[in-house]
Amino acid sequence: MKNMQELVDYMILRGVLYTPRIINAFLDIDRKFFIPKQFLEHIYIDAPLPIGKNQTISQPSTVAFMLEQLAPKEGEDILDIGSGSGWTTSLLCHIVGEKGSVTGLERVDELVEQGKKNLAQFNFGSHCSIQQAGKELGMPNQQFDRILVSASADDIPATLFDQLKIGGVLVVPVQNSIFRFEKISDGDMKKEEFKGFAFVPLIT
Repeated sequence: MKNMQELVDYMILRGVLYTPRIINAFLDIDRKFFIPKQFLEHIYIDAPLPIGKNQTISQPSTVAFMLEQLAPKEGEDILDIGSGSGWTTSLLCHIVGEKGSVTGLERVDELVEQGKKNLAQFNFGSHCSIQQAGKELGMPNQQFDRILVSASADDIPATLFDQLKIGGVLVVPVQNSIFRFEKISDGDMKKEEFKGFAFVPLIT
């Protein structure tokens, strides 16, 4: 695949990408802006690529699958845990628009700075940011409409349930599965599991 349009068409044909607003985000937030220069010839292959510090930018079809499960909408407040190169944060910023907000969290210092620079290319404004992650997972005492986690946890991170608003959705890799949780009410979560994925580990 030679460009983002071909990659998007491929993901649509595979059935992992189908929502117009998410499709438009992929077309406008080109993967080339998040890839280290030594891997530029591989930008549009459907595979993860190294971004430094033993971290990767995720496989595009996996990102598409997770975003479709997350189902972000315009005007929502979203937490992006493990923002890495800043690609998922930028995609989400495009989707939520100026009335929403996206906070990307990253633990690796160098990737925080790299992600900030990559995000800044799109001039989203103050409603979108990437920050150094704290000692606790996520942002305790705050609640979000959607939470995306882009690294694999050993166990289901139940601490994030409290950070979801009622009706909110959490998409998180746990070992080799992707889980989707929908908060029906305090103490009541609807769970779906999708098996057969691989991620870098979540640093906690």
